[in-house]
Amino acid sequence: MTDKQDTGTGQVDPNELSRSLAEVAGRSQHLVKDFLTRQQFGQQISVDDALHMSKLFQDLYTRLMADPVQLMESQMAFWQDYLSIVQNQTLRMMGVESEPVRAAPKSDKRFQHDAWDDNPFFDFVKQTYLLTADYLNHSVNTVEGLDEKTQRKIDFHTRQFISAASPSNFLATNPEVLERTVETGGQNLVDGLNNLLEDLERGNGKLKIRQTDPNAFEVGEDLAVTPGKVVYENELMQLIQYAPATEQVARRPLLFVPPWINKYYILDLRPKNSLVKWLVDQGFTVFVISWRNPDAELADKEFEDYMKLGPLAALDAVEQAVGERDVNIIGYCLGGTLLASTLAWMASRGEGGVNSATFLTTLLDFDSPGELEVFIDEEQLTNLEKQMNERGYLAGNQMASTMSSLRSNDLVWSFFVNNYLKGQDPFPFDLLYWNQDSTNMPARMHAFYLRKMYLENKLREPGGITLDGIPIDLGKVEVPSYFVSAKEDHIAPWHACYRGSQLLSGSTRFVLGGSGHIAGVVNPPEKQKYGYWLNGRNPKNPDTWFNGAKHHEGSWWLDWAKWLSPKRGGEVPARTPGDGKLTPIEDAPGRYVKEPSDGR
Repeated sequence: MTDKQDTGTGQVDPNELSRSLAEVAGRSQHLVKDFLTRQQFGQQISVDDALHMSKLFQDLYTRLMADPVQLMESQMAFWQDYLSIVQNQTLRMMGVESEPVRAAPKSDKRFQHDAWDDNPFFDFVKQTYLLTADYLNHSVNTVEGLDEKTQRKIDFHTRQFISAASPSNFLATNPEVLERTVETGGQNLVDGLNNLLEDLERGNGKLKIRQTDPNAFEVGEDLAVTPGKVVYENELMQLIQYAPATEQVARRPLLFVPPWINKYYILDLRPKNSLVKWLVDQGFTVFVISWRNPDAELADKEFEDYMKLGPLAALDAVEQAVGERDVNIIGYCLGGTLLASTLAWMASRGEGGVNSATFLTTLLDFDSPGELEVFIDEEQLTNLEKQMNERGYLAGNQMASTMSSLRSNDLVWSFFVNNYLKGQDPFPFDLLYWNQDSTNMPARMHAFYLRKMYLENKLREPGGITLDGIPIDLGKVEVPSYFVSAKEDHIAPWHACYRGSQLLSGSTRFVLGGSGHIAGVVNPPEKQKYGYWLNGRNPKNPDTWFNGAKHHEGSWWLDWAKWLSPKRGGEVPARTPGDGKLTPIEDAPGRYVKEPSDGR
């Protein structure tokens, strides 16, 4: 098959293209048959139980029917706008231009091809889709009688449906895909089908869409390359100590507690965007916890086990490695939630050893925890607990799919179009490679976390949670703290992070960065991107804080370094891993970070 079926005059021969597409159909049948044969005795493709969603929309339908006047008014407005679109397109055929009834925002990447505006057919398809999306959103968001949580769930699932129904997701209504189909003589469809079947194979029957080339990077070769040694390990984590880059270093070391929902190397991607390397270059001795990727053998590990074998064990190991227990400690996302819980547990026991705490996009108050709340109620959590107990853990790809659904247009459908309709390989991107490198989570630990924090919001209550026999109280945490949130964070909304920062008793500096959950944190100063907001006061209301905050250009890393400066504890000669009482086990990044999860 040629790359382009050309008649020699620059025009595509329709007969030749038809023959090519017939060949695509024939090859596709063989590809599908081969895939199904290989799957016959393997894991069956499962279908999610839609009962929970069905109940939600039954409730919505009942509420809609209870107010037929409002429903009729919405429908009349819809049809009036629809007829306006038809009329405008008719006039356009006659050479009369008019303002569109519905226009896509310039930031909407789905409709950036010129044909969506220039071609009357595709312009009509686009506008009717946008009109229908507005109608559905309006109908869902104006219905009365639903409680707030049910309203948010219905709104989320409605937006998922709207995103899936976009004309950009279908061959016949995507001008860019049609253009590529003509150019390649349909080869893109064969390539796309091959990509689809490969992704089904990787996901053991479930579609696992590649967001980047899984062979483009290798941990320890292209990513996580800051020199260091694993100096301690237990059954849940390895502790990495990084080699110094300066002759003198801060006396107080830095200890990172990353989330175990992903691999730690988001902090150490490539040298140009590595927070670890940047801190080492600033003269800090840096330690990072690298969590184990658990399997069924660790099913009984509790949240308190992660506390004892994580930050508490790491503090002891740091003291043996460099002779200092007085550390500046940092928690990222779920790692920050664990850090705050650990500090509260230590405070209840009268234990010291932490000089300051930094929390990166961390939730401590789960009253409004963002769209993840959609997946957490008693019914859904009970079903999830049953699934986890059968296997012993939550599979990493299951959580990854949930996270991607929060930004389905960017993290699902854009790759669906690129990989399967255009037949192209995804672009190599270090951050998306990390995003796909998911981890499993022990059943008991994850169930505790979801139930006690997301569902019951007990962490903010004094004595609401008991760890290792001790009721904890965040109000007893008196160490100075630095909170960083991101303005567009959909996983840990900054308003909720701000409320959580007020639960601690020590002095607090709250910083709001630009962008989202990852890019807002991994923002090296050299890029001069996003900026951040600061306010010298911490009023109770987050909006009041923001209204009084000042925007600063550049990265929050520089402000954090200034905040850490008086907490360095003076300077000492640089420490090399192995100088203390701990013998290095292996080179960084270690074995644990390379353990694959289900579906990897």
